[in-house]
Amino acid sequence: MTAAENNEPTIATRSVFQGRIIDVRVDTIRLPNGRETTREIVDHAPSICVVPVDGDGNVLLVRQYRKPTESFLLEVPAGGIEEGEDPEESTRRELQEEIGHTAAELRELTAFWLAPGWASEYMHAFLATGLTPAVLDSDEDEFIDVVPVPLAEIPDRIAEGSIQDAKSVASLLLAMRVLGV
Repeated sequence: MTAAENNEPTIATRSVFQGRIIDVRVDTIRLPNGRETTREIVDHAPSICVVPVDGDGNVLLVRQYRKPTESFLLEVPAGGIEEGEDPEESTRRELQEEIGHTAAELRELTAFWLAPGWASEYMHAFLATGLTPAVLDSDEDEFIDVVPVPLAEIPDRIAEGSIQDAKSVASLLLAMRVLGV
């Protein structure tokens, strides 16, 4: 059986949890061989991440505590796409909320599934240049430090493990390719 023939029709869906950011459901599905099994799925709205590069060639990363990892992570700014927003609008809002800047130019790098084995979150990645100060109030539950990192140091930071977040690794490497670094 080929991958093109391998679909999993849903027979039943049971909601397990409904939260502010995610919903969790268990789908009973039929496998290509006719057997039934379940899939646990986290539903999450689409999201964005952005690689903001300033005029000095620094990427403005954010350092924040991430409870699931019980550690601080160095990441590109990111956030959810709010109802009625398109990905570019969300990116501009998140830049202002998280790093206090807006961008003269936004370029979409790609879009990707974050964890397609168990989650529905689809993320749009952008490159932001021509940064100028423009602040929006940050979310009341976010405590973020902005950390400028020279673009040339990004590959070493990824290799040494100081940048471990998958969306950040992917979008930073794509941005470096676009910028010819």
